[in-house]
Amino acid sequence: MKINFLFTIKEQNMRYFIRITIFWIIFYCMTTSHKNYYPVFKRVVHPFQEITKDYDRKHQDFTYKENIKTVLLHKEGWELSYPIIELKGEVKLKLSFDDFNADVTNYSYTLIHCDADWRESDLLPSDYIEGFVENQIYNYDYSFNTLHKYIHYYLTIPNEDIQPKLSGNYILKVYENYDENDIVLTKRFAIVDSDVDIYAGVKRPSLASYRNSGQEIDFTIQYNFYQINDPFTEIKVVITQNNRWDNAITDLKPLFIRNNNLIYDYNEENVFPGGSEYRSFDIKSIRYQTEYIKQIYLRKPYYHIELYPDKPKPFKVYFFENELNGKYYIDIQEENNSETDADYVFVHFYLPYDVPLIDGNIFVFGALSDWNFTKINQMVYNFEKKTYELTMLLKQGYYNYEYVFVKEGENKANNILIEGSHYETENDYLIYVYHRDNRFRYDKLIGIKIINSLNPNKDF
Repeated sequence: MKINFLFTIKEQNMRYFIRITIFWIIFYCMTTSHKNYYPVFKRVVHPFQEITKDYDRKHQDFTYKENIKTVLLHKEGWELSYPIIELKGEVKLKLSFDDFNADVTNYSYTLIHCDADWRESDLLPSDYIEGFVENQIYNYDYSFNTLHKYIHYYLTIPNEDIQPKLSGNYILKVYENYDENDIVLTKRFAIVDSDVDIYAGVKRPSLASYRNSGQEIDFTIQYNFYQINDPFTEIKVVITQNNRWDNAITDLKPLFIRNNNLIYDYNEENVFPGGSEYRSFDIKSIRYQTEYIKQIYLRKPYYHIELYPDKPKPFKVYFFENELNGKYYIDIQEENNSETDADYVFVHFYLPYDVPLIDGNIFVFGALSDWNFTKINQMVYNFEKKTYELTMLLKQGYYNYEYVFVKEGENKANNILIEGSHYETENDYLIYVYHRDNRFRYDKLIGIKIINSLNPNKDF
């Protein structure tokens, strides 16, 4: 009996050893395999797992469904414009997105009014919405002659069903099956009631420590015909670079007040890293290779585009290049309607790096990622090739991007580590001026100024 018992123990140990061995063999194969032809579909993590820690309080540009692609919100007829319109003005905003589901879906939308920090305002929908609170998206078209089949949805606001009544920050929320908790996407936009004048300029910083790498934004708010009782407590200013919110400068107070002028002429608090000009690639055609494209090939059933490996350039001298300040636009050369005729292709990014960074991650960053950091735009280090790699599924068009480093536990991108920073770089700066006092229960957007670092007369 004792011998049989010992044999039983040895047999159990052997089974346990075999199971552990098989587990580690499978784990090793999964983590060292780099021949992933369709990584976009295999590496997708549900976006809820990637929301920043304070998302419960702040609304963001975000896509919640894996089947939704290419979400755009801009002025109607001007795809590269910022989503900002005048209260009760003639200009409308257009929202569009593609759905990879084969069947038409019941999509609804509504508006959420937010404060200057993108937290939901203490208002009822009837306080800021004229018309119906919940509305349907009725406009859609099927893709034509594409390998990736999709349905293109679109709408404009304001429209006959819904009109915002107040200025401020807004979230356009799209949801599914009449359930507001089944969120499909959210997009930020702003409505301004221009009650003040803003005079601004971008210059080389005064302080020596920022002089070669930064850009200083000085501005004055003039409120001759608008009542502000206490500018230090009632006025909130937000400055964004290319309308990117992760590195926005907030809560600046006037340095001087003179004759109804609030003067913000700081030397350090209003300085942004200039960064470098964005990298770009052109995939409006898959029939020939444009600049920065190494090869185009069909791995049935879809097209793949490999970009040339990029190089880090933190210490390179400044080089001007015409670009879109991180944006992209959809276009196709061989067809007429880019919204439905443009196909989707797998774009492969490569960034050689001798060793992986251990205290954070590298992301492909820009409007193509909604200015977010998720698994969809996070690069993976290939130890065999000593290269960071990423594959994204993108619609044909012209794209800007850059490489950024995000430390673990942080929500602010560092683009200097890989891209470098120069005072000469061309950037757009948006100055948002909000007002709140006892007369109203929300942050009123009383002025916006958009200024370009190289061209003060640029049309926005």
